[in-house]
Amino acid sequence: MKVIFQKDVRGTAKKGELKEVSDGYARNYLLPRNIAVEASADNINAMKLKEKAYQAQIEKEKAQAQEYADKLDAVMVQIKARAGTSGKLFGAVTSKEISESLAAQHGILIEKNRILQDEPIKKFGVYDIKCKLGYEISGTIHIMVIEDK
Repeated sequence: MKVIFQKDVRGTAKKGELKEVSDGYARNYLLPRNIAVEASADNINAMKLKEKAYQAQIEKEKAQAQEYADKLDAVMVQIKARAGTSGKLFGAVTSKEISESLAAQHGILIEKNRILQDEPIKKFGVYDIKCKLGYEISGTIHIMVIEDK
């Protein structure tokens, strides 16, 4: 019997997969527990429509990530920080501060865990920080750390 899996079954199939299984396994285990549905024409069409919608969503997210990468190259984020007399900052500029400043100043929403800092920013100046936007698209955030008076 051909079935379409609604959930992942370890060692058998993944969600959304169409697979041939024995009749007893399907009737006694998969179908009563709603793990799979019988592969009728309607169910196969519904599966194809879901797959098509999923692919469209992925394309939309890729386009959004590319748009953010293009926007990031054109903007400079200013972060105000306090420092001592030697020019060293009190603390460091974190990825959370970078994310919040980017959203406030330019309306670009990037999660703090997507911002990659090799080492914390502890001095005034201009920095280029890499960030992963998803789907193997990355961008560079241009940051200017200035003195907060």
